[in-house]
Amino acid sequence: MGKREGAVEKVEPMKVARYVADFLAAAGVGHVFEMAGGAIAHLLDAVHEHPRLEAVSMHHEQAAAFAAEGYARARAGSGGIGVAMATSGPGALNLLTGIGSCYFDSIPALFITGQVNTYEFKFDAPVRQNGFQETDIVSVAKPITKHAELVTQAEDIRFALERALHLARTGRPGPVLLDLPMDVQRAEVVPERLRSYWAGEEFKRYREEQAELSRGAAEGAEQAMKLLLAAKRPLVLIGGGVRSGGAVEALREWLELTKLPSVASLLGLDALPADWPHFLGLIGTYGHRQANLAVANSDFLLVLGSRLDTRQTGTRPEWFAREAKVIHVDIDANELGRKVRTELPVHADVGRFLKQLSARWTEPDGEKASACWEPWRIHLQANRSLLKERLEGEVPHPTLLLKSLAAHLREDDLICLDVGQHQMWASQSLRLREGQRLLNAGGMGAMGFALPAAIGAALASPGRRLVVIAGDGGLQVNIQELETMVRLRLPLLLLVLNNRSLGMVRQFQDQNFEGRLGSTVQGYGCPDLVHLAEAYGLPSRRATAAEVLEKGWAGLTDVGLLEIEVSGSADVVPKLGVNKPPEDMDPPLPGELLRRLLEVNPINE
Repeated sequence: MGKREGAVEKVEPMKVARYVADFLAAAGVGHVFEMAGGAIAHLLDAVHEHPRLEAVSMHHEQAAAFAAEGYARARAGSGGIGVAMATSGPGALNLLTGIGSCYFDSIPALFITGQVNTYEFKFDAPVRQNGFQETDIVSVAKPITKHAELVTQAEDIRFALERALHLARTGRPGPVLLDLPMDVQRAEVVPERLRSYWAGEEFKRYREEQAELSRGAAEGAEQAMKLLLAAKRPLVLIGGGVRSGGAVEALREWLELTKLPSVASLLGLDALPADWPHFLGLIGTYGHRQANLAVANSDFLLVLGSRLDTRQTGTRPEWFAREAKVIHVDIDANELGRKVRTELPVHADVGRFLKQLSARWTEPDGEKASACWEPWRIHLQANRSLLKERLEGEVPHPTLLLKSLAAHLREDDLICLDVGQHQMWASQSLRLREGQRLLNAGGMGAMGFALPAAIGAALASPGRRLVVIAGDGGLQVNIQELETMVRLRLPLLLLVLNNRSLGMVRQFQDQNFEGRLGSTVQGYGCPDLVHLAEAYGLPSRRATAAEVLEKGWAGLTDVGLLEIEVSGSADVVPKLGVNKPPEDMDPPLPGELLRRLLEVNPINE
């Protein structure tokens, strides 16, 4: 029987907090990381009561933000998003380090903060604060978010959520923040009557921009192919945008087709397994010598989704790939040609660009070019073999330790690194296998990242083990999350390299301050980590690096926390010094050997 003419459609009102929970579940979010506070009480209740959401209670809002980041990193390129919530004032401000980390490393995340009632908010009044714990978090967070908004009308909640989700996941991904006053959270709305972002002019403009980006990818690929076919020493630089842009498979198809040699930035390092043909590893300040030499010797450098920061180029970017035609591809036009002289800037989605390149790889021209590149590939392999012998004599025990660890990791392990010397040792030494992931904090470089990020990544990747590699200093920043790890019974192996110092800064002090080690050794302390972990209920063991290298890892990778005592004087080597070209790393190679390895003119110091 049809609807009676003139009848009023019955609609059911819904509390805004419940609408938010429904929206997150429909968007594929399974976990919301939070720390309780009065200004998010309505949201917490809605998330806890939702059948498809799990509220993950952390012990610090910074840890909640890092957990949301780890959740999103584990799902990079799939459209997944991390979500964290915090109360107003101190809770919101404590999220900022994790928000910044997502912003600098292009990680899609939604941060929801509670706020005082709208009738308590000061708005433009010339006072410091009106309501208790009132803080204008939107103004504070705007420089490190793609979008930050105070939602003052309950009727705007659908539009605000849809826009936030869209902005976080599209273009260059990143964090967004919505600030929800308590009276907005508890207000009631009729979902069917809420206006949609998808029907608005802003989304229409986005679709028009996508058409322009598609054209840019096609035109850029056409020009890049001409430059590539004329090159004698081509190289591909894999940036973090390959992973965050969902372009890993497109990259692999392109490299399989062309057999081009490649290198990676820190955030692009896990796009390929270590044994990928002609993959030379990590470039930059703490990179592999053979990778930095390859960049220096190239005459064509295809940069895919990398902002080419100083940790990659060195402090003199004009010396980076100085004789190469640089083709720079990025979804963010602001990054193109910003630091390195660029022959061809391409504003495009990396995945689309690579697919356009593959479509233009014709067999006659491609086979001819590939044959011309064979001497270049042989040269790169010869350099690698020559330098490998030298490196083996330079690496400190922590590097040897991590090289030996790699063989004992599982095929599908996710490895999450904290920030410090151990991060660089691991990035240099772990030979990643097919199926493994490496979660690395880049632009923010915050100590305390790894443990909470691994908690988020573990929840995003059920059935997979997380291996956390941390230092004694970094672990202490968010050590309280050991309780979260134990409470959730997560499959985490926590490997702590304890050098009884803040080693990265200590290394800098040794080089510059004549042995004065304030705050890194003198004035620094660490408790008994094994006893502390056991107090949290975590099985723990301790060993020295020498013991592990002598006896092996048998049984050690099954415990919850493994503390390994390493040398307090071990440095990260090789390392690129200030005002030196990337191929001339410390400790320096003999001048005659370096000149023999170079295909380009050496830099006169």
